[in-house]
Amino acid sequence: MKETTENLIEKFIADFSRTSSISWGRPIFGYARADDPLFARLKEIVRPTHELPQDFLEEARTVITYFLPFEEEVVKSNEEGHYSSKLWGIAYIETNRLINEINKYLKSELTKMGFRTAYVPATHNFDEETLMSDWSHRSAAYIAGVGTFGLNHMLITENGCCGRIGSLVTDLEVEPTPRYSKELCLYRADGSCGRCVKKCVNEALYFEGLDRHRCHKMLLENGERLNDLESLADVCGKCMVGAPCSIGIPQPEA
Repeated sequence: MKETTENLIEKFIADFSRTSSISWGRPIFGYARADDPLFARLKEIVRPTHELPQDFLEEARTVITYFLPFEEEVVKSNEEGHYSSKLWGIAYIETNRLINEINKYLKSELTKMGFRTAYVPATHNFDEETLMSDWSHRSAAYIAGVGTFGLNHMLITENGCCGRIGSLVTDLEVEPTPRYSKELCLYRADGSCGRCVKKCVNEALYFEGLDRHRCHKMLLENGERLNDLESLADVCGKCMVGAPCSIGIPQPEA
């Protein structure tokens, strides 16, 4: 069923790309047991109201996650300047749309096979005061072995951190993906790099943490500037581009 699920998603992405103004690299898939103890720990790590897979589907057995990497053209377009590039904003909007469509499609296909599935939107599912979500797609993907967290709070995968993550909960049982045994972020591994902090254009990211409100202010500012797009592109991504972890696993300098 793992191969079937991945083939369904990859075919859907290929079909979707034919009508989209952008394209994506090959997705990275990860699977976690719905009863993995790390999901319960998110109530301590993220926020007390963070939901469990069973809150979406009582008989949940597996959390399916996938990372959709941006093409290098999209990443490079956002490297220069204080504000986000238009192409980065388009990629954000299109990828969110793709994730929502993938989830609807996969739910339909799994239902035909006799399985139940539930999911949450790709974005804008957060508390507007705390700017924190009750379901973190990135945390789910970490638990599912897709990557490890960088200093910039993004998930570093084998294709870097520039992209978007989707997740679903299902009663289909799938063997879990092993989590990375090593730290992929160079700063977290040995104190080197930290380029993402220097790249932050609104002084929201520090070595000690993240000022979510300063970060969100920059997202909204970019959204206002990119107001000719079809929907709100409250984006930034400056801490993700022009870094060793942008489009691959960062390698220590020789």
